[in-house]
Amino acid sequence: MFKPEEKLKIINDYKIHETDTGSVEVQIALLTADIKRLLEHFKIHKKDLHSKRGLLKMVAKRRKLLKVLAKEDEKKHDALVKKLGL
Repeated sequence: MFKPEEKLKIINDYKIHETDTGSVEVQIALLTADIKRLLEHFKIHKKDLHSKRGLLKMVAKRRKLLKVLAKEDEKKHDALVKKLGL
């Protein structure tokens, strides 16, 4: 999990309005950061299958959220994908 400061930084970078903490963009950004953190974990712990299952669930959830965002607004989707480097 993230430290509270890291999570707030990600939320502040991707929020749409002042009180936004759960928009699709913020959720995708948080999942992406968590996925990157887990990928670093797997470089050291190659046989950690329990965490790998969690990683696969996060990737599937991010994929679904990206699909929702693409249906809602294609420009926001493209900008977010470019900003996150996906």
